[in-house]
Amino acid sequence: MMKTSKTDFETVTELVTDYFDGLYQADVAKLRRIFHKDAFLKAPGLRRSLEEWLALVASRPIPKEAGESYDFKILAVDLSGDQAMVKVECPLLGNFYIDFLGLLKEDGRWLIVNKMYADNPLIGSEGVIQ
Repeated sequence: MMKTSKTDFETVTELVTDYFDGLYQADVAKLRRIFHKDAFLKAPGLRRSLEEWLALVASRPIPKEAGESYDFKILAVDLSGDQAMVKVECPLLGNFYIDFLGLLKEDGRWLIVNKMYADNPLIGSEGVIQ
């Protein structure tokens, strides 16, 4: 039986699952593998390099060890050739983030090249409008 290769959609969604796992377990090595080295993370009024963000992930409480629920969700995947934009829900450490992950496929490999995120203060950690 011939092995078929994964589609770009499958590869992107698996990469986003790795992103969720990395956040949940504070696995900096896993996160570093799925981000391009020059990725920048942006939130309203805030800019961080990848290394600055990874240092924060390494120093904060670990959601898995804190007993938080694993409630991450992919809301949308917009795939166009070798670029993708993925919108995700990231309830994390008492916040309810909506992240927009920009990905590019370069040299045959998908990586996150940009992350925009913001906490939605109107939504609690259970995803309920308050």
